[in-house]
Amino acid sequence: MLAYLFIILAVVVRLLPHPWHLTPLGAALLFFGAKRPTREWVAPLLLLASADIFLTTVHYRMHVGVDHLVTWVWYVAAMAIGYALVRKVEPLRVVGASLASAISFFLVSNFATWLFQDMYAKTFAGLVQCYTMAIPFFRGTFASDLIYTPILFSVPYALALIERKTAESRARG
Repeated sequence: MLAYLFIILAVVVRLLPHPWHLTPLGAALLFFGAKRPTREWVAPLLLLASADIFLTTVHYRMHVGVDHLVTWVWYVAAMAIGYALVRKVEPLRVVGASLASAISFFLVSNFATWLFQDMYAKTFAGLVQCYTMAIPFFRGTFASDLIYTPILFSVPYALALIERKTAESRARG
């Protein structure tokens, strides 16, 4: 249930103004991949793809293109990175997954932008320019993943602690 709540939170935050490009998207995908079975991955994929289509067509007044498909494949890849945490959810592994998520999104999404859009020359210099122009957005993605991922992965432990303390309090009184 918590994994679905985090996906909904990610969708809502993406639909609202989010200064500095800070969203829990990567963290929610990692958490979902770590906590839910693969057969359920279609739900967050459909929710996020729907949000992307809405934002692209209504908010930005642009066309959905092949680069969106690449992003949607990356959503599955991010859940797969989270799935790698299933056996051991440890702080260092969570931070590593967060870094892998942010860096892979930067590399994949900007390569797709370079390849499928007409914004940059189809040369090595054009690819470098594409990545260079994306650095300001990467900072937000990187910061988001490093901030939100530990928070989201800590929530189940915090809830269990609260539940245990509540039960102890009831038992005493």
